[in-house]
Amino acid sequence: MKFLDNLAFSSKRYYQFTAIDDCTRFRVLRIYDHNTVANAADFINQVKTALSFAIKQVQTDNGSEFSETFSWHLEDLGISHRKTKVRHPEENGKVERSHRTDGQEFYGINQFVSIHHLKRLLRQWELEYNTKRSHMSLGGKTPGQYLEEKLQKHVSNTALTVPTKSVQKVR
Repeated sequence: MKFLDNLAFSSKRYYQFTAIDDCTRFRVLRIYDHNTVANAADFINQVKTALSFAIKQVQTDNGSEFSETFSWHLEDLGISHRKTKVRHPEENGKVERSHRTDGQEFYGINQFVSIHHLKRLLRQWELEYNTKRSHMSLGGKTPGQYLEEKLQKHVSNTALTVPTKSVQKVR
């Protein structure tokens, strides 16, 4: 979760919820005006819709929005919940690093006139990050390209290893 409290258009604090796939670095970003369990659950629902693959596990920090009620929501969705150790942000290193990138390449260069403007530009930034911004950790590929390759390999491997049933002529 990234706290946004120095926005020129408002003295109110906003919260950027961030989901990042551990393998592909593909991200989903959303802004909320409160960091509540209901918003965390809504965010997970949006992440599920945005991703083209199943979510097996979600890792969060120990914020109150990721309480037992949130864990139950994940369990209802068939997703396990892992919390990082208290005061160990390095356990969420990919999210922390992506927030630094957001600060430098998005928040640091844009001026927002409203929350709607911020949300619209954040969606554009999410698309740019996932489809145009190459990553050294992904061999110079974008998260979208890397994800597509992983999905293609998975589909190809599955198709090659799934046994086919033999059909016998019935007399």
